[in-house]
Amino acid sequence: MTQTNSAAQPSRWLQLIMGIVCMALIANLQYGWTLFVSPLEAKNHWGLTAIQLSFSIFVVVETWLVPIEGWAVDKFGPRPVIAFGAILGGLGWVINSYADNLTMLYTGAVISGIGAGCVYGTCVGNALKWFPDKRGLAAGLTAAGFGAGAAVTVIPIANMIQTSGYEQTFLFFGIGQGVLIFLIALFMVRPKPPAGVVAATRLVMSKVDYTTGQMVKTPVFWVTYVLFVAVAAGGLMATAQIGPIAKDYGLAKLPMSFLGLLTLPLLTLTLAIDNLANGFTRPLCGFISDRIGRENTMMVVFVGEGLSLLGLMTFGHDPIAFMTFAALVFLFWGEIFSIFPALCADTFGVKNAAANAGTLYTAKGTASILVPFASVLSAGGNWDRVFIVTAAISIVAGLSAKLILAPMRKRVIEEANARGSVN
Repeated sequence: MTQTNSAAQPSRWLQLIMGIVCMALIANLQYGWTLFVSPLEAKNHWGLTAIQLSFSIFVVVETWLVPIEGWAVDKFGPRPVIAFGAILGGLGWVINSYADNLTMLYTGAVISGIGAGCVYGTCVGNALKWFPDKRGLAAGLTAAGFGAGAAVTVIPIANMIQTSGYEQTFLFFGIGQGVLIFLIALFMVRPKPPAGVVAATRLVMSKVDYTTGQMVKTPVFWVTYVLFVAVAAGGLMATAQIGPIAKDYGLAKLPMSFLGLLTLPLLTLTLAIDNLANGFTRPLCGFISDRIGRENTMMVVFVGEGLSLLGLMTFGHDPIAFMTFAALVFLFWGEIFSIFPALCADTFGVKNAAANAGTLYTAKGTASILVPFASVLSAGGNWDRVFIVTAAISIVAGLSAKLILAPMRKRVIEEANARGSVN
């Protein structure tokens, strides 16, 4: 049974909630991006591939600098890192609002990417440290803020783009999000998990704390990294390309009624539902993985991701089927941002969890390099090649998680625990 220090418990849950709110506020930098792609192209005629390169730059910077940001969190605590991220995240969208050339657009992507990485890496690292007894659930709830946060604002952003233009939308939401995150950062404190908490789990966990340098020398880290890249690639393509796909299928502006309460363009409604699915799966799969194992959960959802991509390819020209399979793609994809950080802390210890999980998180940046390649593969509006390739990769990754990663990781943890040290 899990034992907790009741006096400390409210503090860690409050810190978790504040982290979730920060993640929700920063989420638009990624998940709201697809709404700006077509307006940017309509005004500037830069080409979709050139515009989507900005998305790749954002994701690469956001992810590949997280190890440095994680090191800063482990050393200085969360408050200064999140506050710095708030300033840069807001500034990046302000720059986007004035961008009249691709260089400015790419500069905005770099700056906002650094800001988003500061917030993301800090909040996930905090969750892993505050909740050694509920690591998958805590990481999942935190990642859910990033996955579902944009669902709240995707409709007002879409409406503001229509009424005021994408420039004013970048400016208004960039400043608003940055200010709110900065204010919350002032109340964040260094993690102090309750002394009485004992992990009530059957999962094999490391009692040895690896430094990031020691971690990257292990083969099990690189197997984990490759699996992260494989599954993230398909999801990132869907995140960035769902707008162009809907447009090429002739569905983007099709009016759809939601529960008879309101009518929205299909793309707007699809994005709102997708972001909810993307957020919902993170705590759910994190919770499940705490109980049945990380790799068992990964096998189920990765194969589900591949089948959903094939379903979107086969049936996606029907409006209802498009919305359904797009939601399933996001549902099966979003869990990687809860399970992989938890798996990382299980394998390499909690002392350096922010830096270590941040290093693993760079796999998302590696995967983002493939996003513009999807635009090339889909030339002429033919998305079948993209769907087939990403589906196959996801299914192979699911089987590999169970058959290759699971026994390898168990052996590494048991040997390190028996020695009591890394070497």
